[in-house]
Amino acid sequence: MNDSVRAAMGFDDFVAARSSRLLRTAYLLTHDHALAEDLLQTALTKAWFAWSRIDAEPEPYVRRILVNTYATWWRRRWNGERPYADLPETPAPDDAAEEQQDLWAATGRLPRRQRAVIVLRFAEDLSEAETARILGISAGTVKSQTSKALAKLRIDPALANQTTEERS
Repeated sequence: MNDSVRAAMGFDDFVAARSSRLLRTAYLLTHDHALAEDLLQTALTKAWFAWSRIDAEPEPYVRRILVNTYATWWRRRWNGERPYADLPETPAPDDAAEEQQDLWAATGRLPRRQRAVIVLRFAEDLSEAETARILGISAGTVKSQTSKALAKLRIDPALANQTTEERS
């Protein structure tokens, strides 16, 4: 078996094993299912071309590609899709779904780096060191960005109203 076939098999196994987890990270960054799928596809394409250079544990490398690609798209303000004037009817959300939407909306209002830190630390349950390595920043920066993001989430109007109502 030649090296390119062996590399393809390794990449295919990686995609089969890790793509759902990486898709969740992409969704948490973008807040849009279609855009998350596009982001993951782009990141996996970039990883495929670099697969022979990736060391024994490829997930942090691919996750970093994912975050960096998201940052690039954010800077470009990608506007490839346009919304329609008439939206389809949607059912009224229940209270739990509404609270979750408020949290995701509040997370979406965070600056790009703070959102990435929150997603990697709490949604992906990575350590400060792993988050720092993926984002290419120091562990101290991860701590400060986490602290700032959580402080912003605490005073976010949508979330602040919920906690005030819950206390009453």
